[in-house]
Amino acid sequence: MIDDIGFLLAKATHRWNELLAQRFAATGHSEIRPSYGSVLVPLFEEDGLRMGELARRARLSKQTMTELVRRLEGEGLVERRTDPDDGRASLIFLTDRSRDFEPAATVILDELDRLVRGQIGEERTAELKASLTELVDLGRGP
Repeated sequence: MIDDIGFLLAKATHRWNELLAQRFAATGHSEIRPSYGSVLVPLFEEDGLRMGELARRARLSKQTMTELVRRLEGEGLVERRTDPDDGRASLIFLTDRSRDFEPAATVILDELDRLVRGQIGEERTAELKASLTELVDLGRGP
């Protein structure tokens, strides 16, 4: 069981999240949870996304994304605004607080990327990224 792929993926994810949380805390951002990256990273790339697009980019269900966005709203990290093109829809925007976190997040993610490359090498890192990209959509069809 300990060499089971699912078990190892879960443990690797757990360790990754521990490293993120430690580094977030060390930069004064202990309130930012690693799971918030599913909302923040796509918004760092393009602010003001609709919920459905945000969920698609994060590869989460719209329901899961809605709950996560509510949590980040409560933390003051994102805000909803009415979509000027469709009054029934909302756009999700970063707040100043999350924008202040972005430089630290970039440094931390770059540092962890270098740590992985140093641990397993460039070629294996590229293979790992390709494999993980495939696994993200496992069982969802073509």
